[in-house]
Amino acid sequence: MPDFDTVQIQPDPRNPRIARLLLNRPERLNAITAGMPRDIRSAVEWANENDEIHVIIVEGAGKGFCGGYDLADSAQTLRDQPCQQEQYPWDPMLDYRAMKGFTEDFMSLWRSPKPTIAQVHGAAVAGGSDIALCCDLLVMADDARIGYMPTRVWGCPTTAMWTYRLGFARAKQMMFTGNVLDGRTAAAWGLANASVPVAELDSHTFELAERIAGVPNSHLAMHKMVVNQVMLTMGLEQSQTMATLFDGITRHNPEGLWFRRYAQEAGFKAAVAWRDSGQPIPEGDEARALIRQMEDRRKG
Repeated sequence: MPDFDTVQIQPDPRNPRIARLLLNRPERLNAITAGMPRDIRSAVEWANENDEIHVIIVEGAGKGFCGGYDLADSAQTLRDQPCQQEQYPWDPMLDYRAMKGFTEDFMSLWRSPKPTIAQVHGAAVAGGSDIALCCDLLVMADDARIGYMPTRVWGCPTTAMWTYRLGFARAKQMMFTGNVLDGRTAAAWGLANASVPVAELDSHTFELAERIAGVPNSHLAMHKMVVNQVMLTMGLEQSQTMATLFDGITRHNPEGLWFRRYAQEAGFKAAVAWRDSGQPIPEGDEARALIRQMEDRRKG
């Protein structure tokens, strides 16, 4: 089996036509590191090169599917990096190159000629929802959660999959609020293909995968290509370009910088609690004034 730092992949022992791709950082809720997107892409490529495999199940180790990008360290420090630059002026294309690379890696799940199924328990939130929604099908536990809370501040989902998977009005509701959906609601809204009790999640997903695995690879690839082409014709790639640029702006405009400065002063958990609480987020001149106050306290 191939060896990766952040994921594992192997044929399911019950049916070698099914591959199991495991996000494997359970001690960090499978949070996304700089290397995980490339590991996901390499694992998908391995499965696509294996003629016996017909379908790929993507799941998370431990308590949940994926809690998003591993941001606690970068949010709380002044360490400069492409996606959170401290130097001035900000270089948007440096940010775009890094985030677009991650997006393209996640999209290997969507482009894979072999169908992909996200099996979600616990949380698939923020960047973790990007991974789940790049899969062709989504099966959730009833009590699982999916959403992109950083739309409230400091993020824009770069895969832009919410609109294509959920429709215009409900996608806007999710982006405007930063709310999360449980599995039952995701299924009722048509985002998830099914929602089942967590004890039945693996068996239900396996049953679906086994049904798909009985279809010839060539047929699966052709049917997937037709549906994907509709999404491309609707402008998926253009939407992703805009979303990835906007994602960088959210981290470097006054509101984004306020969020990071507050995380540095009060801790990342406190900043996230403010973001998710529903209380107003400082913006514009108010955000700039608070940034100056926090920077003065740090210097003093």
